[in-house]
Amino acid sequence: MPVSIDEITSLKEFYTAAGQGHVFTFFDDLSTEKQQLFVAQLKDIDPSFINRVYEKVTADEKVTQEQNEIKPFPAERSGSILTANKETIDDWETTGLKAIAQNQVAVILMAGGQGTRLGSSAPKGCYDINHPSHKSLFQLQAERIIRLQSLAQQYTEDESSEVIIPWYIMTSGPTHTATIEHFEQHDYFGLKKSNVVFFNQGIMPCVSYDGKILLETKSKLAIAPNGNGGIYDALRRDGILDDLATRGIRFIHSYCVDNCLVKVADPMFMGYCISKEADCGNKVVRKAYPTEPIGVVSLRNGKPKVVEYSEIDPSMAELTDQEGQLVYKAGNIANHFYTLDFLQRVKTFEDKLDYHVAKKKIKHVDLTTGEKIVPSSPNGIKFEVFVFDVFPFTENLAVFEVDRKEEFSPLKNAPGSGVDCPETSLRDITQQGLRFLQNSGAIVENIQEDVIPVEISPLVSYNGEGLETLAGKVLSAPVYINSLEDLSRL
Repeated sequence: MPVSIDEITSLKEFYTAAGQGHVFTFFDDLSTEKQQLFVAQLKDIDPSFINRVYEKVTADEKVTQEQNEIKPFPAERSGSILTANKETIDDWETTGLKAIAQNQVAVILMAGGQGTRLGSSAPKGCYDINHPSHKSLFQLQAERIIRLQSLAQQYTEDESSEVIIPWYIMTSGPTHTATIEHFEQHDYFGLKKSNVVFFNQGIMPCVSYDGKILLETKSKLAIAPNGNGGIYDALRRDGILDDLATRGIRFIHSYCVDNCLVKVADPMFMGYCISKEADCGNKVVRKAYPTEPIGVVSLRNGKPKVVEYSEIDPSMAELTDQEGQLVYKAGNIANHFYTLDFLQRVKTFEDKLDYHVAKKKIKHVDLTTGEKIVPSSPNGIKFEVFVFDVFPFTENLAVFEVDRKEEFSPLKNAPGSGVDCPETSLRDITQQGLRFLQNSGAIVENIQEDVIPVEISPLVSYNGEGLETLAGKVLSAPVYINSLEDLSRL
C-alpha cells in the first residue's frame, strides 16, 4: 500500500525533531517508487535512538583504575562439567530433557556470516569440512536437534505428544536467500519446515563524525550490520519474540554456526541454568594458556562482563588458584542461555548497551552537490554491539564450564592455516567420534594418522549414547555410522 502524504509529513517531522532531517534533502526529486522504498527504510529506524547511541559512545569515558576494577566471576554462580559428580550432571541433563519434552526450549542460531575466509561465497553454515558424508554445518546441527527431540520423548507425559525444538536462524543480507535455498534443497534436513524460522540480522545507519546519518545514495541510507548483538533488536523487530511466546517457549539456547562440535539445545547446559534460576547463561571453556586471545567472563565494577584478553594485565592473566588453575580462565565462546522473559526485557536497556565504534571509509552522497563521495580515508562511524554486551544487565547470570575438546572447534580460518580451520574441525569431530566408540566399549583398530577414523551421524548419537551394542566389538578404522541401520550391521 502506498505511503500517504500525511505519513511522509509525519516522518519528516520525526527526523527533523531528532536533528536528522537532512536525510530528506533529495526526497522531492525522487520518483514515486524510490520515495516509497526510502520511506520504508526510514520507518524501520529510530533517529533518536541513533542519537543516544552516538552520544554514549562518543562521551568522555575516562575512568580511574579504581573505577575500572576487574575481578574473577564468582565461583558460586559457576558450574563445571569437568568437576561435577555424575549424579549432579545427570540431574542437570534430566532437568534439561524434561524442559525439552514439555516443548519449552527453542534454539536461536547466529548464522549471518559468509565463508569468505574459507574461500567460499556461500553462507558459512553451508560449508562442508570434508566429512565422508559431506554434511554441511547446518546439517550436523539439524540432525542434533532431531536426535535430541527423540531422546526427550521418554520424558513426555503423553507418549503421543510430539517433542518440538523450534529452530530460529538469524541470517544477514548477503546470506539470507542462499541459506533458505540450502535448507529447501535438502528438505530441511528432516525437520518440519514450520519449525525452522529465518530472520535477518539487525542493521544500523552509518553516521559522520558529528553524528549525522549518512546517505549512501539520494534514496538510501548508508547502513551496516550492527554486530551479533543486533540479534536482540532483530528478534523483536521480526516478530520472533512473539512467536516464541505463542509456542510457549520459556528457555532459549543461542550459539554461532561455525562450531562443528556445538551441542544444540544442550540439555546439561539448559538444566544447569534452569536449576540456578538464571535469566541468562554463558557456556565457557578453560583458557589454554594465560595469553590466549579469547575474552574472559569476569566482573567489571561489580557487573558481569566479557573482558577482552587485551584488557587484562599480564600479571593478572597469569594468576593461578590453589589448584593451579588460571584465576581468569572462563573463556567466552558465544554460546548462551536465555529465558524468554529476559529477551523481552532487553528493550528496556537497549540504548545503554556498550555499542562499539568502528571508524570506516563510508561511501556517501554530498548533501550540497548530490555527488557520490568515495573517501580514501575513514570518514564516518559504524556501530556494533556484541551479543555478550547484555551481561551487565542480567539479574542472575550463570556460567557453565565445559570440556573444550568435546564442545568447541571454531571454523575461522582458511584451509591449510593449521588453526581453527577446516582441517582442525574435521580432526576434532572425528576424534570425538572415536571417543564415543571407545567409551561405549568398542575396540577400534587400524587407526592411522592419515585416515579419518570415525564418522558418527548425530542422528545415531547426540553425545555418545546409543552405542552400547558395540561394547566388546572389534572395529577396524575408518568406521562410518550414518544411520541406525549402519549401527545394527556392526
